[in-house]
Amino acid sequence: MADTTTTASAAAASPANASTDAPPFQLGKPRFQQTSFYGRLRHFLDIIDPRTLFVTERRLREAVQLLEDYKHGTLRPGVTNEQLWGAQKIKQAILHPDTNEKIFMPFRMSGYIPFGTPIVVGLLLPNQTLASTVFWQWLNQSHNACVNYANRNATKPSPASKFIQGYLGAVISAVSIAVGLNVLVQKANKFTPATRLLVQRFVPFPAVASANICNVVLMRYGELEEGIDVLDADGNLVGSSKIAARHDSSLAGTPAPTPACAEPRVPGSLRPGPATGHQPFPADVRDRNLPVGA
Repeated sequence: MADTTTTASAAAASPANASTDAPPFQLGKPRFQQTSFYGRLRHFLDIIDPRTLFVTERRLREAVQLLEDYKHGTLRPGVTNEQLWGAQKIKQAILHPDTNEKIFMPFRMSGYIPFGTPIVVGLLLPNQTLASTVFWQWLNQSHNACVNYANRNATKPSPASKFIQGYLGAVISAVSIAVGLNVLVQKANKFTPATRLLVQRFVPFPAVASANICNVVLMRYGELEEGIDVLDADGNLVGSSKIAARHDSSLAGTPAPTPACAEPRVPGSLRPGPATGHQPFPADVRDRNLPVGA
């Protein structure tokens, strides 16, 4: 039985970094220090690691069980920090933190490179026709919308109409801006052919960035109106905060022409800045005089 447990723990840790000087494990916390740029860089590289796409169902169950054993204090002696970090990496890469359900592979953050790169290449193809421009902008925003929905904050139910509004708004804005800019460039008589081609290469950037902002605002409008749940250090619900919703939306809506820039799910482990120590509650939660501690 001990050999089986050891094998399960090793299997769960295999996608993790091969470093042998792993820091002490902290459940739900980032493995790398978030107080430095290098630490945040390693953290996000860990999140988009495409190797977790190949984790089997059995290995996922083993990883989840290892974390449950740690949480309940029943962890078998001999399990290393490296194995625990590897198990947490697998769970966070595959399972939604709110619903605990598996995220469809193309819409996981670890699928960013293999599934997002072909779309980016298509957006930057030279000498595109009107049809190809519309197609690649539509495909990109369709992928964005699905990523947004799959990784949404699911602490509160969200109607399908919000998803549809965000999707249509993003597609319409992206296609309109891309087509409009292409038409303007074509009509610019002062540009040489070489300059016109160079400018056209940059058209997808403002189109996708503005569409992603539109996508975030429309899809998260319900959260901005009603707030999102706020938890204390022990995972207990202490209230609902509109301030926290605005903060997370501002982080998620930073303009960048990539499928991940409109990511609406921003759990504590993904937020920039220090991930440990005292984190004050938003003012609209503190003002309720709830017993949330000092």
